[in-house]
Amino acid sequence: MSLEIAVSELKDVRLLEVSGRVDTISADELNAALTDCITNGRHQVVVDLQDVEYMSSAGLRELVSALKQVNKQQGDLRLANPSGRVMEVLELAGLDSIFKIFPTRNDAIGSF
Repeated sequence: MSLEIAVSELKDVRLLEVSGRVDTISADELNAALTDCITNGRHQVVVDLQDVEYMSSAGLRELVSALKQVNKQQGDLRLANPSGRVMEVLELAGLDSIFKIFPTRNDAIGSF
């Protein structure tokens, strides 16, 4: 399954709904979507990971990079509803303590 990213806006929050596999090849697509949000002045970003079946270290790097970029702009990047496998990868990499992770996208959006 290839990577798909749906972008929408709710209040002042940019929501990225990511589905499929985030691997070495598709991480560039995730980077492009995140960079587009940030360069267009959106610094409150929620990434919904419910339908992500696989996330490689390249995908994690893109999330961390985007988090650093929005933090410089007094914003934040929050994760919503990571699938079991993605949560496992976040925990193994120690990133569950760096990202604010919410059980639903509504919780994540409402947290801003």
